[in-house]
Amino acid sequence: MIPLFFLVVCAEGLVAFLLVVKIGPLRELVMKGLDQVKMRRGTVLTIAGTIFVILFSNLVSILKIQNKGSKLGTMTPMDQVLWRTNLLEATLMGFSLFLAFLIDRMHHYMRKLIKFRSNSGDSKQEVNRLEKEKLQLKEKEEKAAQEVKRLQKEISSLMENLNKLKSESAEKDKQVETAEAHVVALQKQAADLLLEYDRLLEDNQNLQNQAHGFRS
Repeated sequence: MIPLFFLVVCAEGLVAFLLVVKIGPLRELVMKGLDQVKMRRGTVLTIAGTIFVILFSNLVSILKIQNKGSKLGTMTPMDQVLWRTNLLEATLMGFSLFLAFLIDRMHHYMRKLIKFRSNSGDSKQEVNRLEKEKLQLKEKEEKAAQEVKRLQKEISSLMENLNKLKSESAEKDKQVETAEAHVVALQKQAADLLLEYDRLLEDNQNLQNQAHGFRS
């Protein structure tokens, strides 16, 4: 089992190295591979549990050999070989489990980092869009302000013209009233003249009648 665990530890070390150091598209391939592995989480946990049980068994064997050696005062060559073999296997299995846990955490946090960067990119795009909209609104606001100023000037000019027209209208109304009063006065004067003319005609007629009476 020692060569197998050596191979596993080397493979895990390579995976951890590729996660830490970006070499071309290898990190993305490793991330996708780990995604596929995590989809079979039950199988992974079963393998990890099996390795942990074997590790625990090796630790128990190591303790038994040490207790046996302490009782006898020395360990036999066979016990020494078994102790070293179990210790090496336990070390490799422990290191393998540690690397597996480390790779799992690295993969987890790198996924979070990728998601955060993606959200950050979306947020930047949203901020840029909002800034563009803000600039557009500012331009529209400036145009609206200019239009308001222009309309205010036009309104001011129209008000001046209106006041001028009102003033002219008031003057014309006064002139009309004066003219109407003058017309009324002339009409009254004309009526008086007609009455005087009628009286003169009547007097003239009377004089003619008197003159005619004297002649006859």
